[in-house]
Amino acid sequence: MNKLCQFVTASVAAASMFVGGQAYSHGIWFTERSSQLAVIYGVGADDLDTVKRFDKITSITGYDSDWNEVDAQLIKVGPMVLVGGDDYPDAVSAVMNNGIWAKTKDGKWHAKGRDEVPDAVTALKTMKYAVHIRGMLRDVPLINSQTLQIVPVKGAPALKNGEYDLHGDKMPAQAGDLVKVAVLYKGKPVEGARVIRDFVTMPDQQPWVTGKDGTVYFPVRNQGLNVIGASYDGPADEPNRIDKVEHFATLSFVLKHLPE
Repeated sequence: MNKLCQFVTASVAAASMFVGGQAYSHGIWFTERSSQLAVIYGVGADDLDTVKRFDKITSITGYDSDWNEVDAQLIKVGPMVLVGGDDYPDAVSAVMNNGIWAKTKDGKWHAKGRDEVPDAVTALKTMKYAVHIRGMLRDVPLINSQTLQIVPVKGAPALKNGEYDLHGDKMPAQAGDLVKVAVLYKGKPVEGARVIRDFVTMPDQQPWVTGKDGTVYFPVRNQGLNVIGASYDGPADEPNRIDKVEHFATLSFVLKHLPE
């Protein structure tokens, strides 16, 4: 087994020490639909009705290649929600407040708090965040609207002359390259966030768990769309109604395939 494989195996084993099977909540992410950028609400292959939840999206921001804000709007087009504006952005971010939910012993969810469902198994507020980068993965700044944010970090281990190199300083360019990401909560690295490398096609996979520096490494999975997801439970802002605020963030980007 080469050093890279040993590293990846050890990373998965370390994650297993912290968590077992993880059922993730729904999230939002961006992808292209008919050459236009769309915002998706769902989990895994479940592409649910984003139009129905349009009013829950509280923020949409476009950026140019230098991360200056540019015009961006959400537009309902049939069953889809697309990103529009004066210029097609180089990156985009969004926030969805999915409201308060209580789960009862029968496994059903209700759009109410613990004040209305006192015997609930759990009661929480669910917040969704998304950042999308057009083109190759690159540096991402702190975005104030993103209470929970996934940020790619240079310095992931890389293969050098067939050997494991701890001093890689490039962003991944193809599937299988290792990527290092930091999970930020209110702008600070957070320990204990649960990260999955492919929220769309492997939503039930074993997560990586961030350490004290808020970072994890893993191989980029797809030569195409990648949607990395991160979940973190923050303190309740309405303790009489909820037990916690569940924050879920995505970072999506596309690695280009070979020319036809």
